[in-house]
Amino acid sequence: MTPVPDGVTTVPQVGAPADRAGSWTRHVPVVRPFDATSAIATLLAHAVPGVDRVDAGRGEVTRLVETGSGTVATTVRLTPDVLEVRGDGGDPDAVRALVARWFDADADLATVHTVLGADPVLAPLLAERPGLRVVGHPSGFEAAVTTVLGQQVSLAACRTFAGRLAGAYGREGDVAGADGLRLFPDPDALAGAQAAELQSAVGITGARTRTLLALAAACADGLVLGPQVADDPAALADTRARLLALPGVGPWTVDYLSVKVLGDRDGFVPGDLVLRKALGGIDARAAARTAEAWAPVRAYALFHLWTHTAY
Repeated sequence: MTPVPDGVTTVPQVGAPADRAGSWTRHVPVVRPFDATSAIATLLAHAVPGVDRVDAGRGEVTRLVETGSGTVATTVRLTPDVLEVRGDGGDPDAVRALVARWFDADADLATVHTVLGADPVLAPLLAERPGLRVVGHPSGFEAAVTTVLGQQVSLAACRTFAGRLAGAYGREGDVAGADGLRLFPDPDALAGAQAAELQSAVGITGARTRTLLALAAACADGLVLGPQVADDPAALADTRARLLALPGVGPWTVDYLSVKVLGDRDGFVPGDLVLRKALGGIDARAAARTAEAWAPVRAYALFHLWTHTAY
C-alpha cells in the first residue's frame, strides 16, 4: 500500500468524471514497461498542499498547468500502458507534450537495461522495477524553489514550507476544474516579495529567504529552467554555473535540478544523503566513483536507489 503523507488526501471516486463544455482528453503512449505505481509514490512524497492533488487509489494527479494560451486544470491518470491527460481549455497538445516530459514517457529503456542490468548493485533493483522512470516536474521554477526549501530538512517540512509559500504568494486557479487548487507563485511574484514578509509567511531562515529571492530574480531576469538544455552541453553547463552563482545554492541543489528539471539523464547527485546510505554509507567522492559505471544513464541509477530506499 502506498503511504500517504500528511496533508495529501485520497478521495474515492466512482466512475469516470463527467464531461464539461470545452473539456478534452489526450493519451500519451509510454515506452513499456512503465512503473506507474512508483511514479505515484514519488508524486505523493513531493505533493505541495493546495497545489497538487494526488489520488493514489485512482493513480491520478491534478494540478494547474500554465500554457501559452492560458492556465489549464490538468488531471493525469497513470497506468502501465498509457498516460491519460484530461483538461479544460488551453492548449491540449502543449499539455500533452509537457506530461510526456514530466513522466519520462519516451525513456530509452533499452540502454537503461543494458547498462544497469550488468551491474551487481543495480541489476536486482532493475529486476524489481524494470519500468521505473526519472519523474521530472511540470514547472522548473517551482521545482527549484521547493528544492531550496528542502535543503537540510525533511520532505514533510519542505512540503509544509512550499504550501505556505503557495498560500501567501500563489494565485487562485480561476479556471474550470480547479476546485480550489492554486498556482504556485511565478518568478516575478516572488522576486517582488519583501524579505521580512516572505521569511515570516513561510517560516524559514533569513539565509533561505535570500536564496529564494535571488533565485526568483534570476528567473525573472531570463534564467530558464527546463529540459531544453539537456541536449546542449554548453547550455547545460551555463545553466548550472548560473545556479551555482546564487547565494545558498550548492552542488547538491544544482545536481538535483539537473536531473529533476534540466533533463540530464546522466546526471547524478553524489552528495545526497539518502543515496549514500543506499550505497552503504560511503562519502560523496566514493559515490561519484561508483556511479561512473552507470554512465550514460546515471539518473536512472539514482532513481532506482532512491526508490528502493524510500518506498
